[in-house]
Amino acid sequence: MTYICDMKIVFATNNANKLKEVRQSLSSIEIISLQDIGCFDDIPETANTLEGNAILKANFVTKNYGCDCFADDTGLEVEALNGVPGVYSARYAGANSDSEKNMQKLLSELDSKTNRKAQFKTVVTLNLKGRQYLFEGICKGEILTEKYGKKGFGYDPIFKPTGFKKSFAQMTLEEKGSISHRGKAIKKLIEFLNQLKS
Repeated sequence: MTYICDMKIVFATNNANKLKEVRQSLSSIEIISLQDIGCFDDIPETANTLEGNAILKANFVTKNYGCDCFADDTGLEVEALNGVPGVYSARYAGANSDSEKNMQKLLSELDSKTNRKAQFKTVVTLNLKGRQYLFEGICKGEILTEKYGKKGFGYDPIFKPTGFKKSFAQMTLEEKGSISHRGKAIKKLIEFLNQLKS
């Protein structure tokens, strides 16, 4: 059964924190969730790149629900670990890992390393009116030696963006959204959608 979205855009994610962040950034556009269209599937993320996973998720929704939608995939790339965990960031400590386990594993891996440079990278895939577009956002920073802050999610408590004295988990949604990888990718998406309106 095809779901008609009536000019609304679906964000293809089951992550409530991501949805909240993106709605904050895209306040001028009505974003609806997978649950809003009756999609409760665990969309596969089997690609070996962030781009590939974002495309898989967006295509799944477009194919099965007939919606204009966008999807993202994000990875934390650590220089001293040759870009790891990257595409495997969400399951770095194993298939059933959570954020705490992932952070502990990363801190352990970096324990003896002086180079703590890292970057978050987000790729957004937009499927709109039969065409596909990609947007990328990068936020450079470093991995802290311990956790700071209670806000955010994922690796936020141990990631400090370049030029700031706070971790992502110590920032408000507005602060983080203005400089984050996802915020930058979403900004490009907004600018693109605004160009279509004009």
